[in-house]
Amino acid sequence: MRAIGYKNIGPVDGSGALQMMDVPSPKVGPHDLLVAVKGISVNPVDVKLREARAPEDVSGILGFDAAGTVVEVGPEVSTYAVGDDVFYAGDVTRAGTNAELHAVDERIVGRKPNKLDFSESAGLPLTSITAWEMLFDSFRLTENGGDGQCLLVIGGAGGVGSILIQLAKTLTKLTVIATASRPETEDWVRKMGADLVINHRDDLAAQVKQLGQTPTYVAALTGTDQHWPAIVELIAPRGHIALIDDPKSLNIAPAKPKALTISWEFMFTRSMFQTGDIAVQRDVLNRVSQMIDAGTLQSTITKCADVLTVETLSQAHKLQESGRVIGKQVLPGLSS
Repeated sequence: MRAIGYKNIGPVDGSGALQMMDVPSPKVGPHDLLVAVKGISVNPVDVKLREARAPEDVSGILGFDAAGTVVEVGPEVSTYAVGDDVFYAGDVTRAGTNAELHAVDERIVGRKPNKLDFSESAGLPLTSITAWEMLFDSFRLTENGGDGQCLLVIGGAGGVGSILIQLAKTLTKLTVIATASRPETEDWVRKMGADLVINHRDDLAAQVKQLGQTPTYVAALTGTDQHWPAIVELIAPRGHIALIDDPKSLNIAPAKPKALTISWEFMFTRSMFQTGDIAVQRDVLNRVSQMIDAGTLQSTITKCADVLTVETLSQAHKLQESGRVIGKQVLPGLSS
């Protein structure tokens, strides 16, 4: 089958970077679906792995979001059948979705939204699961909870921030403050539902204080080490900070006087460690799909290529590296 992979770590325009190749079709395990991939998206994890992790096999196939049609099922599959249209975020320990066919555990797969095409659907899984787990696993909120409390989303215009704002406003009673630093990103986070907007290039603590808010929860989605002193200053005592980025260092000692809780969110944890509750991600994706079809969530797609080639995928990686992506960028799959 055709796939786009890499052979050497380094920049996307370097030697051995993204290239079209022929590779064997995936082997289907007991719980696996074999999916003809018709839509993909690009996430920061694609760039991080390509730059830092040597490919584990000759292909080095990336891609951790997909939508497509089931063409084969493993002997122990019970939820899906051949012909079903699905979407999912994949497993960082397995070959990725930048291929014609992809094998994925049925327990982390949801049914594709009817209102969205395959490319649009592929922009939702990774960010939706990340945002959902942050709200309900990390922060331990309950649906319709958070009354009288505030959530600060740092980096609100990115992929995770865009869906996190929506989920918080749809499923909880939180007041949401989002950060944005450009007129277009300010407009975007307001469109996603943010109640208040501040600029993460300015003094965060002073801006939050001026708003008369004291966030109980902070979703640190980018630049956590840079914003850390302000986060500790502005958050409420016994508040909770959840982060998804990779700060080079983080001094948590200043968090002690406020008895803060600090946690990482990593949506691949359940699939990496085959946790007992792995099927929660299937349930989350099915819920998100239903909300999209009901119109209570909106697509976060801002860029969609017409075709998946080495060139278009490389351009998507370069945009991801720039740190200026608004919402999500998606492409058709190689089986489109």
